[in-house]
Amino acid sequence: MEIINLKPTEIKKDFWWVGAIDWDLRDFHGYETEKGSTYNAYLVKGNNKVALFDTVKAEHTDTLISNIKQIIEPDRIDYIISNHSEMDHTGALPEILKIVKPEKLLCSRKGAETLQLHFHRDDWPLEIVDKETVLDLGGKTVQFVASPMLHWPESMVSYIPEDAVLISNDIFGQHYASSERFDDEVDQGELHRQAAKYYANIFLPVSSGMGKFLDKLENQKLKLDFLAVDHGLIWRKDIDGIIEKYRFWSSQKTVPKAVIVYDTMWGSTAKMARAIADGLIGNGVSIMVFDLHHNHRSDIITEALDARAIILGSSVLNKNILPKMADFVTYMKGLSPANKIGAAFASYGWNDVATKQLNEIMEGLKFEIVDSGVAAKYVPSEDDLNKCRELGKNIRKAILA
Repeated sequence: MEIINLKPTEIKKDFWWVGAIDWDLRDFHGYETEKGSTYNAYLVKGNNKVALFDTVKAEHTDTLISNIKQIIEPDRIDYIISNHSEMDHTGALPEILKIVKPEKLLCSRKGAETLQLHFHRDDWPLEIVDKETVLDLGGKTVQFVASPMLHWPESMVSYIPEDAVLISNDIFGQHYASSERFDDEVDQGELHRQAAKYYANIFLPVSSGMGKFLDKLENQKLKLDFLAVDHGLIWRKDIDGIIEKYRFWSSQKTVPKAVIVYDTMWGSTAKMARAIADGLIGNGVSIMVFDLHHNHRSDIITEALDARAIILGSSVLNKNILPKMADFVTYMKGLSPANKIGAAFASYGWNDVATKQLNEIMEGLKFEIVDSGVAAKYVPSEDDLNKCRELGKNIRKAILA
């Protein structure tokens, strides 16, 4: 049964959050969402017209309708704006359209194509908008800014200058379920960790486009009192801070930090990982060590977001790297981290194929390979572990170079 879990929140006069909280979401396309998420929709009343910005995931349709009814009857909505066609923002759209019967369903050209491909309806009142479009609600106007491939081809954001609110789609979001609605109402460390995790696991592969979008926002000199995101907490206090973080992340600049990631069969690669960490330890370099048996791929990628070095290790199974490492590198390849240095290590019983495979994967990602790697047969000897420590020292030098 659907749980009606929050009341609408007025962000500015006649501008409400009417979305839904997904307390139980724990996986989003392979990204672990341990804090759940929100699907943020916004209702805006002008003097003459009413607009709904985005909807929610299909199973939360009743919550959206209930929240709207606490403000106005749904059939008083004149326009629905679809900034992003992904199902967590359009799943409720068919039911909402039946109830609302809006004059127009506004979206980008690619958005219209995507909505048709999702729902196969030719009777919806679709209207294409672009940067020249100004939607007049009476006392409030809506402008549209294209944000293609951030992170789908049809994505756009909506700006209401009279309220100085950017309805920013997935940009600046977090998967963060909370009874609070604004950034300054929650723990700041957790908020920024979730924002970093969201960028690392959603926007990292489109960082170049993100940089261009941020330039576009800056050039337009928009006054921003709120960043009304589609997931998580709405930014009203640290707007400059989150934009600056997005600048840094989209540049794919790094800090002196090494992330060691490994999978182990009988503990040999674990010993090697610790020896490499011993060689890396010293002032000026931060080190994180992750056993794939105990750490989720999306948390590791979050730590790797700004790391200069990624070091991968695996045992050999059936002439291949272990399955958890194969899972991790497949996920990492899709996210395409840049400006990294890398190295590999492995333990094996018959033939060392793991260091070769891991090096090839990192070379494919254009990592700078700082060492051909270390391999140990069965259980690493003290000599093998010393080679691992030396590898750590070499990586440290490369990080600080």
